[in-house]
Amino acid sequence: MSLPLPPPPPHIELTGSPREIGFQHGKQLAVQIRRQIQVYSTMFQRTSNLDWPAVRNISVVYQNTIRSLTPDIYVEMEGIAEGANLSILDIIALNARSEIALGLFSDGCTSLGWKLEGNCHGDVILAQNWDWTPRVQENLAMMSIDQPGHPKIYMMAEAGIVGKIGFNSASVGVCLNAIRAHPTDSSKLPIHVALRLCLESTSTQNAIDRITSLGGVASSQHILIADQSGAVAMELSPLGDTYIPCNKHGYIAHTNHFIANKCGVIEPHWPGVGSHERLARIDELMNGLKCEVGVGEEHEKIGDTLRQRVFSDTFNSPASICCMENPIKPIETRSRTLFCIVMTFSPGAAPSAEVVWGNDLAGPISEVHSLTMPWA
Repeated sequence: MSLPLPPPPPHIELTGSPREIGFQHGKQLAVQIRRQIQVYSTMFQRTSNLDWPAVRNISVVYQNTIRSLTPDIYVEMEGIAEGANLSILDIIALNARSEIALGLFSDGCTSLGWKLEGNCHGDVILAQNWDWTPRVQENLAMMSIDQPGHPKIYMMAEAGIVGKIGFNSASVGVCLNAIRAHPTDSSKLPIHVALRLCLESTSTQNAIDRITSLGGVASSQHILIADQSGAVAMELSPLGDTYIPCNKHGYIAHTNHFIANKCGVIEPHWPGVGSHERLARIDELMNGLKCEVGVGEEHEKIGDTLRQRVFSDTFNSPASICCMENPIKPIETRSRTLFCIVMTFSPGAAPSAEVVWGNDLAGPISEVHSLTMPWA
């Protein structure tokens, strides 16, 4: 049975030093962080046969890595733990959950980066459906992070996690697709820390340079990153990275398998996730759409068009672009689309995003639960 859609996420505004930002985060989302620990404790037990104390023990190696490579982010995590009255290892475990699970969590997600031409003046669109267990939806928050020396960040994030899906005031944005593959390398950055570094960057190249200079990422993942120049698919792994530019039509789409990275990771087939089918389907839909959008359509309408004609698509359901829960899977590990985000980066204008809450995506904007970033 599907869980009912929870109320929309809270908006929290975090400012100050790393410790102050962390403390505000932990204090305001303490209930949600504790619920997240319960959700992931159950998932680790089912997928990896690890109880939460064992997960915390494993997280010690990631604690050392984060403290060494990104000391400001580590101090922020300490602040989250203090604000929520939890152990720092609880917060490290949440932020390294993708790595500790050794690729056994089956997040979905379909993402798209698109540089438009014509009357849209070269706008860049960055969008995705985020598919995950419905049990985390009540623990999501819309966060802004205002810290000295960095662009202001706006993101949709899980409580307790320092980096997720969103953009910054420099018009740099990120989407995430999980890649289920081995090995992992605990001496490198957890992917949610890498996402935060991207969101602190002033351009796509600045983000790539920062992650590269710190030695890369600990697990195989895909970050779709964009700035006002366009989008790049960052296929990342502890064994090597590959960067895919937009195709001749100006877009790049991605799901949950490597397209071009041949670094040698072990990437088994994901039964029931439909990654290859979703990628073929979004390309099919974009081939029908690319000739219509960008010539005569203003950018305010493009989010609606993408949501109604691409991200609401249920071909190959339940493993569709708009993901539905699969009733034959254990209830703890079922996924569905929890939100759809469409970010717009326009020359000479402030970046913005529209978030539709839940997976009822096909209706006009007046009939869906729409949120915006930045918010008033």
